[in-house]
Amino acid sequence: MKEHFIASLCMNMLASSQRQTAANNAPVDLVLIGGGVMSATLGTYLKELEPDWTINMYERLDKTAEESSNGWNNAGTGHAAYCELNYTPEMADGSIDIAKAVSVNESYEVSRQFWAYLVKNNILGEPGTFINNVPHMSFVWGDENVNYLRKRYAALQRSTLFQGMEYTEDSHKIRQWAPMIMEGREPFQKVAATRMTMGTDVNFGELTRQMLDALERRSNVNLHLRHDVLDISRNDDNTWTIKVADLNNNGKQTSVRARHIFIGAGGASLRLLQKSGIPEARGYAGFPVGGKFLVTTRPEVVNGHLAKVYGKASVGAPPMSVPHIDTRMLDGKRTLLFGPYATFSSKFLKSGSWLDLFGSLTLQNLMPMIRVGLDNFGLLGYLVSQSLMSDKKRLSALKEYYPEARLEDWELTDAGQRVQIIKKDAEKGGILQFGTEVVSSADGTLSALLGASPGASTAAPIMLQLLESMFKQQASSAAWRAKLQEMIPTYGRALDGNVEMTNKIRAYTSDILRLTCVEATHGHDASISTGVWDSLPKAI
Repeated sequence: MKEHFIASLCMNMLASSQRQTAANNAPVDLVLIGGGVMSATLGTYLKELEPDWTINMYERLDKTAEESSNGWNNAGTGHAAYCELNYTPEMADGSIDIAKAVSVNESYEVSRQFWAYLVKNNILGEPGTFINNVPHMSFVWGDENVNYLRKRYAALQRSTLFQGMEYTEDSHKIRQWAPMIMEGREPFQKVAATRMTMGTDVNFGELTRQMLDALERRSNVNLHLRHDVLDISRNDDNTWTIKVADLNNNGKQTSVRARHIFIGAGGASLRLLQKSGIPEARGYAGFPVGGKFLVTTRPEVVNGHLAKVYGKASVGAPPMSVPHIDTRMLDGKRTLLFGPYATFSSKFLKSGSWLDLFGSLTLQNLMPMIRVGLDNFGLLGYLVSQSLMSDKKRLSALKEYYPEARLEDWELTDAGQRVQIIKKDAEKGGILQFGTEVVSSADGTLSALLGASPGASTAAPIMLQLLESMFKQQASSAAWRAKLQEMIPTYGRALDGNVEMTNKIRAYTSDILRLTCVEATHGHDASISTGVWDSLPKAI
């Protein structure tokens, strides 16, 4: 009993000493946890808005952009909803709901503007190192799917953002667009496809590294690799104390105080959010889903295909498992990727622990987790079947999109882990949510990004919204609003329906990023304001 009392007293004294040490340190303005695209984007925004602020970033690995942001761990699709059929569901009455597609496309247009600003101001390098034009195609076969794609195309044409998209049921035309997917196919099979030539392939790993390299060159920015965040706690003055282990120095622990924290650590975000103790985190859980891709760099295969071709997901498959065969530009080399083949493990990160899932369980999220498990037996069965898939079955899936494929031309590679959101629901007890969500403390000083797709493609608008909630006073100032409009010319405005603004901003970003531009032709509001547009290139 006496020994227990002494041990407890010593621990309390140590904790008090650590709090006192942290309290004696001047707080940094922002701590970024995780060296991925989200943290890089937020840090880059903030350094443009407040050059004198202090930013510390902590990354557990020895390199940045090694998890979901890494080019080999995602499909590299600049998600604009041109080809992803899961963004345009067919409703019970047979109509096509395009609201999500419009929202995703608006978000990607913001990302393009942000990247164009960074290129224009020499923060990012040559655009071709991280973004390239690759047409986006949707491809289906069979009467039911062809009817769906036809209706989807018609519905999307009501939006300014999707005008310029091509549609065909002519197999010869599809062969011109993407010969590989038609060669060896049954000659009388009913097929249909759409194509958007201004689609893009993005190397998000390279994009992230370039942003972080530029950040490191700025004053008052400190990037700490191989630093593992152990704990997060709130101080009496509403600052935060972050306890960090330096893995370069035998795990030596230090503490730093911060006025604001952003947790952009991918699958690790949930556990760190829980450690913060904010009540808003209660009830959130994570459902890990991994993936594998078949990859080839053989010139005789790669050179026969230039497109990102998306099909329809299997029944019971999660949205991130929509099959697609993609042209990629990775490490300066043209590559083809097919997949994903879904996998399941209890890891929350590719480099994580098998105990991640179990370590995230709490009394508050256990019931939502159980409820989701009971409601999603089909999904669990799908993941198990995918994990046990043989090489022969993988080849069979590939042949649906590349009929003449040979397994010896392809290698199987692991992609990144994604942690889908599970949250409490008053009606169902718990729901599985595909997508991303920002969870913040009531005062906005701590935020974490949870979830997955469309993820990196929408980093710029997600972090823009976070700026407005985390730094409310500054975001309402004239200085910040003027700077944000310089970075994002459409800041606070929607493109959909405005033909003139859509065409002008797309021409502007395409010119700087050296991309193809497709013009919209009609809309319900062609008005456009002057002022911000005067600063855009006169050629537009």
